[in-house]
Amino acid sequence: MTVRDTFAEGLKGNWQVTNASQLEQHLTIETDIAIVGSGAGGATSAEILSAAGFRVLLIEEGGLFTSSSFRMQEHEAYPALYQEGLGRMSKDGAITILQGRAVGGTTLVNWTSCFRTPEPTLAHWASEHGVRDHSSEELAPWFARMEERLGIAPWSLPPNANNDVLRRGCETLGLHHAPIRRNVRQCWNLGFCGLGCPTNAKQSMLVTSIPALLDRGGQLLYLARAERLALDGDRVSGLECVAMDDRCVEPTGRRIRVRARHYILAGGSINTPGLLLRSGAPDPHDRVGKRTFLHLTTFSWAQFDERINPFYGAPQSVYSDHFQWQDGVTGAMGYKLEVPPMQPGFSATVLGGTGVAHPQLMQQLPTSNMMIALLRDGFHPDSAEGTVQLRSDDSPVLDYRMTDYTWDGVRRSLMSMAEIQFAAGARSVIPVHNDAHPARSLAEARAMIEQLELRRFKIRLGSAHVMGGCAMGEDPRQAVTDSLGRHHHLENLSVHDGSLFPTSIGANPQLSIYAIAARLSSQLAERLTSQST
Repeated sequence: MTVRDTFAEGLKGNWQVTNASQLEQHLTIETDIAIVGSGAGGATSAEILSAAGFRVLLIEEGGLFTSSSFRMQEHEAYPALYQEGLGRMSKDGAITILQGRAVGGTTLVNWTSCFRTPEPTLAHWASEHGVRDHSSEELAPWFARMEERLGIAPWSLPPNANNDVLRRGCETLGLHHAPIRRNVRQCWNLGFCGLGCPTNAKQSMLVTSIPALLDRGGQLLYLARAERLALDGDRVSGLECVAMDDRCVEPTGRRIRVRARHYILAGGSINTPGLLLRSGAPDPHDRVGKRTFLHLTTFSWAQFDERINPFYGAPQSVYSDHFQWQDGVTGAMGYKLEVPPMQPGFSATVLGGTGVAHPQLMQQLPTSNMMIALLRDGFHPDSAEGTVQLRSDDSPVLDYRMTDYTWDGVRRSLMSMAEIQFAAGARSVIPVHNDAHPARSLAEARAMIEQLELRRFKIRLGSAHVMGGCAMGEDPRQAVTDSLGRHHHLENLSVHDGSLFPTSIGANPQLSIYAIAARLSSQLAERLTSQST
């Protein structure tokens, strides 16, 4: 079956799309609204604001890749589509951080899992962080709107064998499990979502909101890195960008100056605080970059007698929240259980290790299962917490402080995953830790996990979910923006991405970003329209 490359077709029309790497001179662009970042928050805002009649410029640091570019090859996708070529890590190098960097942002490479923001999270934001008007009831119509827009629905096909391990294990033990809702239409069930969707089934921003923006006369500028905001008192007077080469590695020397009526930052929870820090934006209470949280992720690897082929099929279609809220919002750390797709390169990176043991594990990949736990940081005062800082070259980096409270959650998550994998019929389980060995029984796994030394670099840690750093809230002593996403100290600057979240959310965040950005941009459109009349 031939797949239409709809974005490539659109480029042949009248779309206003500029590849900054090809600029031969400096450029100045004037617009109504300039948006930094083309992922879930930025592109959703761009679509809504352009539909309201505003001239919108969408700015993306990464390159433009369309369905014809996605060949399901790891060595091609990772350098092109991910921040720092899949090499983004915490400051100390102990935590691998997966974030997209291309037109469409992380929506281009995520695994399509969609959850509404949990009600306990929203209630906690209201009671502890001064966030207004973000209850489940108030957000419900916005969730519904984006679910309809992006085809978000429970995965209706049977789970692949990799996800079925989680279903079988939970069912055997009587634990909660349920299908995951995915943002896909006419999905081919390939399983290579993390490398870009070659069939345009994934309803990423590349095939939804960005084409809608361009169809309405909006502009897209890519391979342009937002360097700093120009400030004039309590207003942003301009945005300075640098053109990047076609690999997004080196600046070309060309500069782009953007002048707009209003500016929106949506570059994600590391890049958005980084831009504010580089710009010297007003921050009298030292809040920018603070309270940046991960869903810190742990891994458990299991071997089965039957073939799993964990690299094929819908990557995430089953989840368990059994351990998420067991001890309430602020008790022992909760975690969500899911299953990742296991392409060989990704699997080798997660497993790490050297010598004979590593290739032996990789040879068993077809009969392997990987389970992950997403730890819910930020709710308890003793939970881990990150701070976005600037390196010597002004690039942003996340310094993540681990605590005994979080390490306790790490150990319990390894116990839970091992129990479920054995209940599903695993013949051996290995927590992904340098000192771990294959356990042949649950009792052996429990004894081993209890004795493992939990510290950085001993255990493999990662995250695909970065949240916070520009927290919203009504008290400017605690928050960077108000509950409408408006910067507390710059009147024509808003933030519309996951950096608004005062904590992690306890669920894959893309639908939360879609819905909250849709609401905030609709409210912004109303305010700007009223100011013009």
